[in-house]
Amino acid sequence: MSGKSLPTASKKVLQDFEKEKLEEDIMLLEEAGNEFTMEKVQSGQLTPVFFGSALSSFGVQSFLDNFVKLAAEPQPRKASGELIQPESDTFTGFIFKIQANMNPNHRDRIAFFRVCSGKFERGMEIMHSRTGKKMKLSQSHSFFASDRETVDTAMPGDIIGLYDSGNFQVGDTLVTGSERLVYEEMPMFPPERFAKILAKNALKHKQYHKGIAQLVQEGTIQLYKTPYFEDFIIGAVGELQFQVFEYRMKNEYNVDIEFTHMTHELARWVTKGEVTDKMLDSRKMLVHDQQGRPVILFENEFTLRYFQDKYPDLKLSTGWELLE
Repeated sequence: MSGKSLPTASKKVLQDFEKEKLEEDIMLLEEAGNEFTMEKVQSGQLTPVFFGSALSSFGVQSFLDNFVKLAAEPQPRKASGELIQPESDTFTGFIFKIQANMNPNHRDRIAFFRVCSGKFERGMEIMHSRTGKKMKLSQSHSFFASDRETVDTAMPGDIIGLYDSGNFQVGDTLVTGSERLVYEEMPMFPPERFAKILAKNALKHKQYHKGIAQLVQEGTIQLYKTPYFEDFIIGAVGELQFQVFEYRMKNEYNVDIEFTHMTHELARWVTKGEVTDKMLDSRKMLVHDQQGRPVILFENEFTLRYFQDKYPDLKLSTGWELLE
């Protein structure tokens, strides 16, 4: 076809609405997209985006093949103020996710662990840095979709699933030796939506509390209690987290949940000063998080700014990473 024009029947004339849509798509790519460079990908400054469908297996193999090519080598990470190199002989790593009921028939609980240095060997003895306790890692798995395999060894950069009977929390560091290294806390986004929750069936009290405890440990939602009546309030970044929480409580713990959505949109942890009743009203609510730390829920940004101007000696934090 070189040097020849396309037949008239093959030419496509864009309608006005199609032209506008094409122009919008091009503008979106120019504004939101970035030029691909392997250097930025390897340094963690750029993340490629793949489109496909896991349900129909469209694009899945292409993603996996390119992921192997694009994935960066394990990088050094900070723990207790020092930089831990992947090639270090000391075995270290951290828990970044916990998932309950991976196998509904056994009600198991898996802690997903990233190896940062050293070599993992199934059955090895490690120290749980948060508690200082020694334990053996005898049940370790790898997961791909619904498939599960036993893992005997793992190297830095590998992800393994550890059976958990309730010992682990997100962010926990595991290490060999006697030095209690602690990797820097994982960032946590402050919730923007809040709701009071209640079990519709009071006889489901045990399942209700068990489900809340496990899903909170997973990081699915954040839990707060009021200081006087100890009502349960859950916080989430978006509405989808509420829907996931409700679905899992119903399907995994057989508990129907009743929501009372609140108008508050901001959570701030109190890191300095004391909150008194005269500081609070319906737009500013005092609660406590899972660790008993005071948190103020604000209705909006204006309410927060007014509160900060009125009580400048009270120090507030936007996230748990600033709390001691």
